[in-house]
Amino acid sequence: MNNNYQLKVGITMFLILIGFMIIAPFIVNEGTFEPNRIRFEEGGRYSVAPFPPMTLGHILGSDTDGVDLLTLIVVGTKDTIFMIFLITAIRYLIAIPIGLYAYKKTGITHMIVSGWNTFFASIPTLLAAIILINMPFLFFSESRMMWVIIILALIEAGRASYIIREQAYAASVKEFSDAAKVNGTHGRRLIIEHFIPYMLPSIIMNFFIDLGRVTLLIAQLAVFSIFINQVIVLNEGVPEIQQVGHMWTSLLGSGRSQILKAFYIFFVPAFFIFYLIITFNLIGEGIKNHFLRRGEYL
Repeated sequence: MNNNYQLKVGITMFLILIGFMIIAPFIVNEGTFEPNRIRFEEGGRYSVAPFPPMTLGHILGSDTDGVDLLTLIVVGTKDTIFMIFLITAIRYLIAIPIGLYAYKKTGITHMIVSGWNTFFASIPTLLAAIILINMPFLFFSESRMMWVIIILALIEAGRASYIIREQAYAASVKEFSDAAKVNGTHGRRLIIEHFIPYMLPSIIMNFFIDLGRVTLLIAQLAVFSIFINQVIVLNEGVPEIQQVGHMWTSLLGSGRSQILKAFYIFFVPAFFIFYLIITFNLIGEGIKNHFLRRGEYL
């Protein structure tokens, strides 16, 4: 790891975000998210939100309610990273066993992996997500958030399982697999004791790369005003869309309408989302380089 600058920089960038999560509880109080659209200044002057960066104590500016953008970013770090890891973890919890058991490239599991990957490879991921998430019976479901998380995990689970299947097949024709079979190791034991250790570096690398892909996808959805953290509530019998939590994508979506008037409302969350994508990609590539140098990534 001494000269693995990608991994060092990626980990450092991620530790900064961990720092955000640590300090977040200490900067939140009852008035943190209270609208403060008008600020009176000396001489009878006043300013109306959104407030530009480096004015009235707002380093990165404020949103249209006068709430500090930097505070919103810091507070939203935990929700954003948690949701990205959750979606990616569900994807790999599904993809790993399916891909491993399809390594012989025969049978029903093999057909599922091939069909799943081929179907979603023929449709742009963003388009597939928009269509599936906005199906009426899901859009108005009380469990909408859960379904959105599952859909986003499943959309590219076929691609992940396909990659894992190919890697497992490559492991099955290696000399160590042949030796294990000669010694009587077959089936599940062969997969657990020999395939998984061989594939683990690649799985970890692809997991971090997929964290970046998930981050990009939910950011693209936010531009279309489609958010994971939306829930449908009834207000006097009328369904209303409300957002829960403080994900960065919520800021991105709300800032889209202000891009000409106050571009920083859109730019600030967009920058941090880009920062997060770069962080995951650097860690993934750094892990790849680490195992390449040790001769363990094949």
